[in-house]
Amino acid sequence: MEIPRQVATALTIAGSDSGGGAGIQADLSTFAFHCVHGTSALTAVTSQNTQGVTRVDVIPAPAVAAQIEAVATDIGVGALKTGMLVNQQIIITVAHQVRVLKLGPLVVDPVMVSRAGSQLIDDHAIGSLRELLLPLATVVTPNRHEAQLLAGLAIHTLEDMREAARRIHRLGPKAVLVKGGGMPGALCGTDIWFDGTHFETLNLGIVETPNTHGTGCTLSAALAAHLALGRPALDATRRAKAYVTAALRHPLAVGRGNGPFSHFFALDRGENTG
Repeated sequence: MEIPRQVATALTIAGSDSGGGAGIQADLSTFAFHCVHGTSALTAVTSQNTQGVTRVDVIPAPAVAAQIEAVATDIGVGALKTGMLVNQQIIITVAHQVRVLKLGPLVVDPVMVSRAGSQLIDDHAIGSLRELLLPLATVVTPNRHEAQLLAGLAIHTLEDMREAARRIHRLGPKAVLVKGGGMPGALCGTDIWFDGTHFETLNLGIVETPNTHGTGCTLSAALAAHLALGRPALDATRRAKAYVTAALRHPLAVGRGNGPFSHFFALDRGENTG
């Protein structure tokens, strides 16, 4: 009889992407690649493909809470990440469960604004995310537009990114990663890390591809996976960025729009990101 082996666990609290490139599906693929057992709490079911979203059905907040509690009280949560939280009620519920169940380390991907700059949740929800969820975060990973909204300043330069990281850190997270995928010119792909005392500039170069669907979800999930494996936050962030950068070099011929990339590229091609 085989003895079950111990395995790290991670929880994703996010929406479902029927196209499989982002959301819960990307998160679970990323956990699996890193040999972490993935669990989930769905916040919404989206009807989408590589060309866009046609429908969003929101999961009631009590059902989100029940999913989190079911996982935490039996399987356990080595680390967790949040993605699409949809509305204020769900954000309040998730923050409450994280506090009451003493869950962590927590990666918050503050899905508020698309890479193109469209606001995805209302101002009340943004306020609750700032006040209730960010103070619980081990790392928060805003894109350029989300960082502008959280920090209250326009971001055009590297110093702007650093100042945004400072301001967001004052909201309570242990560390901030301001992502530079939406930055102009030479700054595109440059991320800024700040933990309150120490800045790091992370840049692994640009991968020219239209298949970028799910990069934010995948980065935060990889970061959570490495935290679940016991790695320090900065090391986990470096490894997560290396994984996403390498994965982007292996786009998939899926759909007719902004497609996904392979989360299991290294298994197919004999590569290793460390």
